[in-house]
Amino acid sequence: MTLRFIGTTSDGGDCPTLYEVEGTSDVLVQGERVTNPEHLARLRDVKESETFVIVPRSLLTRFAPRDEPREMVPFADVAHLFREFKHTAWRLETRRGYASDRNGAKWQRWLEGQDIAAEPADDWRRNVTEQTAAGKRFERVRLVDDPPTDGQRFLLASGLGNVAAGEDIRNLARADAQRLGLPDADFWLFDSRTVVRFVFDEHDTTVGVIVSEDPADVAAACQARDAAWHHAIPTAEFQRRVPSGM
Repeated sequence: MTLRFIGTTSDGGDCPTLYEVEGTSDVLVQGERVTNPEHLARLRDVKESETFVIVPRSLLTRFAPRDEPREMVPFADVAHLFREFKHTAWRLETRRGYASDRNGAKWQRWLEGQDIAAEPADDWRRNVTEQTAAGKRFERVRLVDDPPTDGQRFLLASGLGNVAAGEDIRNLARADAQRLGLPDADFWLFDSRTVVRFVFDEHDTTVGVIVSEDPADVAAACQARDAAWHHAIPTAEFQRRVPSGM
């Protein structure tokens, strides 16, 4: 089972952090281990396998889930949102690679050195052009490692084609994302009201999405968007800064 970062109140590398154990209703809490003998003596019904940590109350009030886990649905169930959103579709991409990229014919053409940014428009780019012509915005921030992975280099190479279609795609160093406390989950945020979070398997394959309009989830996504967007660099400029991504 995969751990998903929920949030932290750590400052400068301190540890209080919450994680969701995906596929369960469990939450993992990271904090300072309790070593005070007086405190330990007052704990009740302690099992040999248990340990105890201290976390600030603010961590729980800000990030602890308030509802039961939502059911995962197929990605096809949310495909209509990319046509029907009202003003903004915003994406955070955090992974080091995607199976959907590696398994596509464009990946092989990229390996052969072809200019995949200049390829004819596909269904995705045609929809982007149609929606942006109507005054809507498609935006995304992609995290990039140092050095970039093959998957990230592929997206840098193809990104300008999406930009030409109407997307505003920007890139952010993973170290900066960690410094900003950004989540490590991929999601789309539609109209600042609907969050669609991706669930992946160990091979980077999308197995489904989790949809939420819970105010706490939406607020966290909006905060991540604002922080990431402020610091991210447009694709063309980022390519010039990272020659290895070309």
